[in-house]
Amino acid sequence: MIVAAALPLVAEYGAAVTTSQIARAAGIGEATIFRAFADKEEVLGACMAEAMRSDHVVRQIASIPLDQPLPARLIEAVDTLDAYLARMGALAGALYASGRGPRRPGGEPPPANSREESMAAIRAAVAELFEPGEDDLRLDADDAAGIFLGLLFARPRVNGERAVSSERLVDVFLHGALAGGDR
Repeated sequence: MIVAAALPLVAEYGAAVTTSQIARAAGIGEATIFRAFADKEEVLGACMAEAMRSDHVVRQIASIPLDQPLPARLIEAVDTLDAYLARMGALAGALYASGRGPRRPGGEPPPANSREESMAAIRAAVAELFEPGEDDLRLDADDAAGIFLGLLFARPRVNGERAVSSERLVDVFLHGALAGGDR
């Protein structure tokens, strides 16, 4: 509850957010924050950890109806992943801009495989989107998911906006860049 209330405030104010603002947003007394967290730094760390969690986005991808055509499923996955990355980026950007660099409670390093586990879970969820039509693919669903995610994550930005739309990305991924049957 505290972290959920703090997330939009941290995205807006970065490390300059006060525990008083967080308490008001959570509808609790400020002292309650310090019963749950040692200090504001710990609250900020918990917010960043929450923003980086991939289980929410994995559940959203898994909820995409498999009876939709493949392009529609992939466009929905792109939009879901874009929203996840934007939320994570907004929070991290606000914290960095306000002078708080990456740190973990007690100076601990991140778990050795947390990023890899997160990416594996996302890749598995995206691979499931390919499975209903896997016989029509030239590669297996897992390889298709890996290549698709590589293309998605490599999309450039222009003035903070994606230079390639979700629809265009999916179209090029599924049909290539060559016109007609010259593939």
